[in-house]
Amino acid sequence: MVLTGLALFLVFRKMDTGQLWQITKTIHWIWLIPAGILFLLSKMFTAFRLNLYFKNINLNISEKLNIKLYLVGMFYNLFLPGGIGGDGYKVYLLNKHFQTPVKSLVKASLLDRLGGLVAIVFLLLTLILPVDLTLPFASQIPWELLVGISALLVFPVFYQMQKLLFKAFLPSFWKANGWSMAGQVAQLVCAWFILKSLGVTENFLAYQLVFLLSSIVAVLPLTIGGVGARELVFIYAHTYAGIDEAIAVAFSLIFFLISALVSLIGSSVRIDFDEK
Repeated sequence: MVLTGLALFLVFRKMDTGQLWQITKTIHWIWLIPAGILFLLSKMFTAFRLNLYFKNINLNISEKLNIKLYLVGMFYNLFLPGGIGGDGYKVYLLNKHFQTPVKSLVKASLLDRLGGLVAIVFLLLTLILPVDLTLPFASQIPWELLVGISALLVFPVFYQMQKLLFKAFLPSFWKANGWSMAGQVAQLVCAWFILKSLGVTENFLAYQLVFLLSSIVAVLPLTIGGVGARELVFIYAHTYAGIDEAIAVAFSLIFFLISALVSLIGSSVRIDFDEK
């Protein structure tokens, strides 16, 4: 909570809050409807990924029950740093009702997190190349070549890591990563609709690039729901990516509100374990 407050303090200290207020008064709200739908779809895709991992450890639950558990987990993640509390609650429930070993459930949950992170890193590296960035070291190293090579190595390296540490889940590697990519692409489209609602007409890839970078930072257990951490990334990245910092912060706050509204659905979900 303290870090969240500090991060927000730094954000609003470094930007023109009056300009942010003016932007909020010109939002085209109609674009936020498809943005919300795409965000919800992204979470459904990642829920399908997690259920693949459950099947790898012989935990066979219906997609309906799986999605309900995912929504409940999202609700708990909304209030805890790094979004890990909901994962722990799901592990507790599944162990209690199905006697699935805690170690296997923790591995499935951890791999689920890593799978999402790998997809973000791949897309981040892919978007860096077409975006016109102002980097202080650009003339000193062949960074485009390094980025390209890194992008090609993302999934082979992840495969080897999974083979070493999460071997039981290898049968679902490609299908699970397909759902990971679908989930992150859906969030990029969600981001595009949010930018449209803010009247952005150019430089979409730069905003989406910084959005992906902020998603990585938001995963770290530093602030509640990633609030403040995302905004700080946008504030400090605007110089290098050529984006408007007020629009970027407004975008980040809207994205959080959408994720919070979707997560609140989990507060009203009733779980019936007979749906297994």
